[in-house]
Amino acid sequence: MDSAEKSARQGRRMGASLAFPASIMVLIVMLVPILMLFRYSFNHFDNGMMVDGFTLDSYLKFFGDPYYRDVFLNTVYVAAVCTILSLILGFPVAYFLAKSQSRYKSLFIILLVFPLMVGNVVRAAGWMIILGNAGFVNYFLQLFGFTDQPVQMMYTPFAVIVGTTGVVLPYFILTLQSVLEGIDFSVEEAAQSLGANFFVSFYRIVLPIAAPGVAAGTVLVFILCMNAYATPVLLGGTGITMMAPALYDQITKAANWPFGASLALVLVVATLAMATLSNWFIHRRYVKTMVS
Repeated sequence: MDSAEKSARQGRRMGASLAFPASIMVLIVMLVPILMLFRYSFNHFDNGMMVDGFTLDSYLKFFGDPYYRDVFLNTVYVAAVCTILSLILGFPVAYFLAKSQSRYKSLFIILLVFPLMVGNVVRAAGWMIILGNAGFVNYFLQLFGFTDQPVQMMYTPFAVIVGTTGVVLPYFILTLQSVLEGIDFSVEEAAQSLGANFFVSFYRIVLPIAAPGVAAGTVLVFILCMNAYATPVLLGGTGITMMAPALYDQITKAANWPFGASLALVLVVATLAMATLSNWFIHRRYVKTMVS
């Protein structure tokens, strides 16, 4: 074994030893509450109280009630649309920032990070002003004659999608930008000098190399959207109900811990399953494109 390989192994062992305490702490903090919810989900709910036992009533209620099935489908729909919009809107921005040599690049990144310093409730309040019946959008729609009366945008899926996309878009851009900055863009320029146009070089060179960043960004955004609470409550109202507000109401208002725990477990399992599936699909597509 040469010295380079020995030093590499020592470096990996050092990194693992440094990450071990934090990993154990994160595992405990995340795993213990999930295990408690898992146990609560099998308890009985009788006369407004949780009673220890073992029953599948909470899960049967969820899968058998059309209302909660619609709530779950609404959550998946909003999360999927917000993820796709983040990809469409965020990729050009991340690509521009990664290639930019401007002295204002740091300013652009600061402007991108700045919304993350504002709470989701404050941002949702801003969207309420913009999308309200007397808001900015309706004012211009009526000013230019597109409509004679205010268009109802608040308390609709449209408002929730717009507000949620605005919340998660910076996360996607920053995640993808960090990957794109590792690309040697001279390869793209070489392809264009050999006759490939911008779209061919982008699809055949940049996109496959950026696939890990796209996977990481989309998975992060999808998880955030699936678990969104403040934005759907403030912008959706009674017009659309998602899983996080529904389980919150069950636990805090109805005090139905078994059913609320079952909703939480369904949300966690579904989120992880769909995030893993999408990550696998993107990486599979990435490998296939690189090989071809």
